[in-house]
Amino acid sequence: MLQRGTPKLDKDGKPVRNAKGKIVYEPYKIRVFNTINFQKSMHFNPFAYIHSEKDILKIVTTLIANTKGEGKAGDDFWVKAETLLYTALIGYIYYEAPTNEQNFATLVEMLNAMEVREDDESFKNAVDLLFDALEQKDPDHFALRQYKKYKLAAGKTAKSILISCASRLAPFDIREVREITMYDELDLDMLGDERTALFLIMSDTDGTFAFLISLIYSILFNRLCERADDVYGGRLPVHVRCLIDEAANIGQIPNLERLMATIRSREISACLVLQAQSQLKALYKDNMDTIIGNCDASLFLGGKEETTLKSWNSLLGKETIDLYNTSVTKGNQESHGQNFQKLGKDLMSVDELAVMDGGKCLLQIRGVRPFLSRKYDITKHPNYKLLSDYNEKNAFDIEKFLSTRMPMRPGELYRNYEVTAEDLEPQTT
Repeated sequence: MLQRGTPKLDKDGKPVRNAKGKIVYEPYKIRVFNTINFQKSMHFNPFAYIHSEKDILKIVTTLIANTKGEGKAGDDFWVKAETLLYTALIGYIYYEAPTNEQNFATLVEMLNAMEVREDDESFKNAVDLLFDALEQKDPDHFALRQYKKYKLAAGKTAKSILISCASRLAPFDIREVREITMYDELDLDMLGDERTALFLIMSDTDGTFAFLISLIYSILFNRLCERADDVYGGRLPVHVRCLIDEAANIGQIPNLERLMATIRSREISACLVLQAQSQLKALYKDNMDTIIGNCDASLFLGGKEETTLKSWNSLLGKETIDLYNTSVTKGNQESHGQNFQKLGKDLMSVDELAVMDGGKCLLQIRGVRPFLSRKYDITKHPNYKLLSDYNEKNAFDIEKFLSTRMPMRPGELYRNYEVTAEDLEPQTT
């Protein structure tokens, strides 16, 4: 459906037709990043989006925030020491390494080459020699300044830092992960310039590679905001809508509470889909209320999680009801009394929300009273017949889409080139 696209409109908003009278469609560019099956994925390289020193710091911050694992956080010293080392090495790779080596594979190789000898602190490993040469060339280099701070650590401490770094980057020891981050095909910078559909696919049971998805979102928001400000005067020409399903399982997006408040002015919007509000609380702690407060619309599809129910109970407010009481007093003289009152009652109590009809939902939009609605039947949508749910023939073959093999047709002429090792030698050297 997205490959076909939507009807192209003229200046009056009417569909454009070709010479045969058929409607002309504008297709979407399809981008897919799949952490479940790397064979069905395009390549993503965070280094391709580094344009300044601050971008290096953003990548390191996102990487550390989403690879800290479960359980109690460790000593802050080790995190800061790792940050220094990552920043130094990534800075060196970005400024000094050739383009084809600017990736996580090179970062892992540099870490592997950093031998430390506790009994001989004067020993210099291969990476030390690289930075010594860099100091001769540029004593004020950004990467060198960070590396010198890391080198203040004693031999035993430095060894512990390296072990911690190796543990954090363990996913990059997997050949498929190194290969998928070797270069970039997602073109995240251009999502606000061209009609593009980007699918980010991750496992709902295993969060090992969730940090890659978080890296994409962090880079996406920052690069699009910068492009909107620098190139388009504050607003992107094509609205970018992020439908973030299972938002609590993709990992933490740094500064999301601030981004949710600022991206809307750049023609970017984010829809966070959660099973329960407590998931957001667990991930973003005290920033949960700020994130929810920056969402102009809230949709409740049903559930029984207590935090969510209480939040919606207070959000819906109260309604006014009439209370009518009658009383009869019997004695020597019988008396009758009547009492009329207007009282406030919860529009929907917590228990009513918990047993809400599964076919209904609640929608609350800023500036509008909340209302109860029936859920939309997707089978009634005019484009439903274009989905694979309607017809299996509509299924999208991602492997065929990503294949670089050219189909050979009988009778066609092709130009054949023969390249020898000698021809490639000048390029490789």
